Amino acid sequence: MSSYIGRHAELYDVFYADKPYEAEAVFVHQLIQQNSLTGSRSLLELACGTGSHAFVLERLGYQIEAIDYSADMIAVAQRKAEQRQSTIDFRVADMTALADPKQPFDVAICLFDAIGYVQTNERIARVMEGVRRQLRPNGLFIFEFWHAPAMLRGYEPVRIRQWQTAGGELLRISQTKLDCAKQLSHVTYDIYEFRPDNICHKLNETQTNRYFLVQEMAHWLTCEGFAPLNWFAGFKEKESIDEDTWHVVAVARRADPPRNLSRD
Repeated sequence: MSSYIGRHAELYDVFYADKPYEAEAVFVHQLIQQNSLTGSRSLLELACGTGSHAFVLERLGYQIEAIDYSADMIAVAQRKAEQRQSTIDFRVADMTALADPKQPFDVAICLFDAIGYVQTNERIARVMEGVRRQLRPNGLFIFEFWHAPAMLRGYEPVRIRQWQTAGGELLRISQTKLDCAKQLSHVTYDIYEFRPDNICHKLNETQTNRYFLVQEMAHWLTCEGFAPLNWFAGFKEKESIDEDTWHVVAVARRADPPRNLSRD
């Protein structure tokens, strides 16, 4: 199953135009400044999408390598980088199969709940093992995930949104089904493009994303050689995490030596 392919990738920035990328990236920057034991400037972003967080972090002084497994999303990010004269290195890569870095990074980030796309226990372990190899000793891993209590209590089976664009109108119908036993959310998108010439184009895509408990994620981190440092309700420093918290931001530090705890 693939996500954000072809035309869906081209429309991504329209769908998320109101997402507060600037504020979220600044929050991540503040977490880095608060938790880094040395100066942190080199940054790896996993599942970077079209690069909107990365461009803000570049302005804040980071040297960035940004990866996504969707070649179409990376193509959009590279076009944006050229327009901005950005030096971010955007590359197609799978975060479950990270190659050893030429130089270790100070920080790795994975935002917009993207770690849930890997879905299975085995693949989550592979991601965290790979991230640990990417980081220098005491390097930071900052990531965001869907929070299980909010998903189970408040998900919407059907959601409809509309956008007006220069080329006409967009209609997106999202249908969500939960697999509670596997902690998976399957979201089917039906997207309609209505153009002034009365031609309608439709595309369809299904995405699957896993949701997590905080204690569960803490276990994953410690098993894979990280020390959890803090948990935040979304990108809010002083808000408590509860059953209405949809997104959790985690901050962890590479632990040396690794704790080697059992994954069972």
